Amino acid sequence: MFAGTGSDVGKSVIAAAFCRIFRQDGYSPAPFKAQNMALNSYATPEGLEIGRAQAAQAEAAGIACHTDMNPILLKPQSDHTSQVVLNGVPIGNRDAYSYFRGEGKDYLRRGACEAFDRLALRYNPIVMEGAGSISELNLRERDIVNMPMARHADADVILIGDIDRGGVFASLYGSVMLQTPDDRRRIKGIIVNKFRGDLKLFDDGRRMIEDICQVPVLGVVPYLEDVGVEDEDSVVLDKKRHHATEGKTNLAVVKLRHLSNFTDFKAIEQDPRLNVYYTTDREELLKADIIVVPGSKSTIDDLRRLKEEGVEATIKEARKRGKTILGICGGYQMLGMSIDDPRQTEGDAIHIDGMGLLPITTVMGEKKVTCQTEFTLVDGSERMRGYEIHQGISTATDGSYRPLTMKADGQTEGCLVDSRCMGTYLHGCLDNPAFVDFLLGQEQSGNFDYARYKEEHYDRLADHVRKHVDMAKVYEILQL
Repeated sequence: MFAGTGSDVGKSVIAAAFCRIFRQDGYSPAPFKAQNMALNSYATPEGLEIGRAQAAQAEAAGIACHTDMNPILLKPQSDHTSQVVLNGVPIGNRDAYSYFRGEGKDYLRRGACEAFDRLALRYNPIVMEGAGSISELNLRERDIVNMPMARHADADVILIGDIDRGGVFASLYGSVMLQTPDDRRRIKGIIVNKFRGDLKLFDDGRRMIEDICQVPVLGVVPYLEDVGVEDEDSVVLDKKRHHATEGKTNLAVVKLRHLSNFTDFKAIEQDPRLNVYYTTDREELLKADIIVVPGSKSTIDDLRRLKEEGVEATIKEARKRGKTILGICGGYQMLGMSIDDPRQTEGDAIHIDGMGLLPITTVMGEKKVTCQTEFTLVDGSERMRGYEIHQGISTATDGSYRPLTMKADGQTEGCLVDSRCMGTYLHGCLDNPAFVDFLLGQEQSGNFDYARYKEEHYDRLADHVRKHVDMAKVYEILQL
């Protein structure tokens, strides 16, 4: 298990690296995270929902993703509530107090353990990932994902600390010493992550960590720019670009409070024709050539905020100025005439008027749609791939409606007003060069292969980690 001194220390990326390393070395690895809290999710081949990070780690391992790799997914809907997804299926909304107080926790814990046991019968080794910090004492008795899961799996633990944020000595020492004696013995190694500068200058620091923690330092991993592996935590959005630039097509992603699946834009961030940035600033939005309203886990609440902050009016003005507007999933719903949530699936609000740019209305249904999808543009022939994760069902309001895409089963999907205003439920549509070319109004000018890009970066990441971590010691720990 790769556990952390806190959130965003690099656990997901390190786990992905080891999935690729073990695959390169001839093993059959699989990722596992008992409980994930994230708005980035993915549809498995069976049409079930898991955290996007585990889907990426499965890619690194060269296998299809499965719900057993992430049996519990919490999708925050507000500051206090989350949708709980168990084995790929939503089982209801829970407020944070009742969830972390432990109501129904035995049921969820049993589900997580059973998922791990099934996975361990099919793959070896299992690359486990913890969540947040392993030393949250107030949550120890109710924890599912960290040391209790390590105990169930009889897993040895490698602790990851982030030196870039500062305080790495205190965070590593505290994380080790706050464990029970039995759990402390389970921690077999430490990785210092995100190091900047000359590694030789940290030789003394490495020895000091080993002296105070009584745990060997397996490696000091330098900060890797442009890692190319999809991010899990939304905190990375604060580190991305927020401004237009000259010389490229500017594509602005509206930075929603509950933005979900920001991995939709990972591929186009690499497109040399585009400058992709995230903002709600009026001037920066109006500088964009293309504005994308992305997915949201709290669609009505996010749209209400866009109205209050004047962002909706800015998007409408951009449309009048001839800018291209694209809505994806929740953003597609927002561009329509109205959204209704009679069952209060996503929050307390029941109705909101949309932006009125697309002739559709949306009603949040009882069942969530989750599936992988092959599709073409309605006026095109090139086959593309995406996936759907949405509670809402959108229908046309009048005869002006035209679909945007056609799925492999012959069903049409999305809405196209004209070449500069459209929406779709298909996450991952921008991973397809043909769709990006259509959005840009260009013919076959893009040749960026995102699948090959990811494979190259999984290998690059594995080489980087292998170079700076004592793999012989890691294999010794596994074999013991």
